[in-house]
Amino acid sequence: MSTGTDISTDAPDPTGTGGGAFGSEDWANANANANANVDGDSAGDPYGRGHSPLRILRLYFRFLGTHFRGAMEYRADFWIMMVAAVLTQAVSVVVLTAIFRLIPELKDWTFWPIVIMFGMVTLGEGVGSLCFEGMWRVAWLINQGELDYMLVRPYPVLLQVTSSEIGLNGLGNITTGAAMLVLGILHSSIHWTVATVVVGLILLVSGVTVKVAISLATNSASFWVASPSPLFAMAVHQAGELTRYPLTLFPSPLRVTLTVAVPFAFIGFFPTDFLTGSHALWIALVTPAVAGYCLLMAVLIFRRGMLRYESTGS
Repeated sequence: MSTGTDISTDAPDPTGTGGGAFGSEDWANANANANANVDGDSAGDPYGRGHSPLRILRLYFRFLGTHFRGAMEYRADFWIMMVAAVLTQAVSVVVLTAIFRLIPELKDWTFWPIVIMFGMVTLGEGVGSLCFEGMWRVAWLINQGELDYMLVRPYPVLLQVTSSEIGLNGLGNITTGAAMLVLGILHSSIHWTVATVVVGLILLVSGVTVKVAISLATNSASFWVASPSPLFAMAVHQAGELTRYPLTLFPSPLRVTLTVAVPFAFIGFFPTDFLTGSHALWIALVTPAVAGYCLLMAVLIFRRGMLRYESTGS
């Protein structure tokens, strides 16, 4: 962590007293700790990684709070990022409005249902930026060997990575995404029942989970791609922007890719399709399953990458 907490201050310094080389005994201990994290077996861990889920969650948000307080020391930067995030999403809606002034329908999709789709995707991006921005630092942490420090701290490496930074632009994206979602719902003829509300919330949470999981999995590819920048993750992220629009606009191979290979379609398209007309039972059942599968695969990919990690060698 770049900012001090009571957890990290008690952790041993992996570089010794003067930034010296990591000794063989130190590496043996660090690798043992890493394997304990990777395998999820914290029994007998001298650093006490066997915390309860509630404690881990509390510590996680404590880390985020530390970063947030640090960022708020620069109020002008905070408001600039907030305004920039809102304007970026507003431009997308302006472009969408211009399209619908010329074309009243896109493959049977009207303006407001697509606004709902935009809102869900933007919400997913906002939550990812605000709460899990650190996953976009994986490539840099690997390149600089900074994961060494995390290996010897009494806290899961994955959660240290994801909470190592906070994206204040996420607040702007969450605000804008929620506004688009509410406006889209209010202007769409959705028949609300208790079941629809419950399923809608489940689909929204599942969509956010899919977005975060895809970002974590693609950033974890940095363990295999030697680069200080997450180029692969950024390329996949840009491809996912296509799903701000209905999947039916694209050719079949692209639909399959965005549904099966990299399931961005479950972030906005399928939940919106369920809410605005289809009410297909399979969407309500499959979307949470896809979210769980994506999260599991993302964690496994990160853990597999950790087994490959060999520091910088310097």
